[in-house]
Amino acid sequence: MAIEQVKTYLKRWNKEMDIQEFEQSSATVLEAASALGVKPERIAKTLSFRKGENAVLLVAAGDGKVDNKKFRAVFGEKPRMLTAEEVLDKTGHAVGGVCPFGLKEDLDVYLDQSLKRFSSVFPACGSSNSAIELTNEELYLLGNAKGWVDVCKGWELE
Repeated sequence: MAIEQVKTYLKRWNKEMDIQEFEQSSATVLEAASALGVKPERIAKTLSFRKGENAVLLVAAGDGKVDNKKFRAVFGEKPRMLTAEEVLDKTGHAVGGVCPFGLKEDLDVYLDQSLKRFSSVFPACGSSNSAIELTNEELYLLGNAKGWVDVCKGWELE
């Protein structure tokens, strides 16, 4: 089970006990926000894209939407999301529980600037009913991020 992989992975930082598991689904941004009692934008959603023959993961704020032009400028390709089957095959996590922790394959992980406005965010933990609260620094470290990118729109403060 993917959540067990994530618990094992997070154990090296003594964070496995911080994982929250819910009776209800937290598979979507709105469901996760409801389960946690936080605003949807504080949910750190993990999106999976094709990058050449491989894949790249993008962790973004719940209200961020990928901007095609920005994505192409950063990654050199238009954003093409993986199918649910490909996501499971590459990450070991099913859609709704995808996170940058305990991955099946060594994938490049990037964090979007949309997360930086929060002191902490809530990524999933490998299942459709789990989450963990992390600071951006913890998310960067535990998610083995390659860097910060600016590829989302719709979240910017007016």
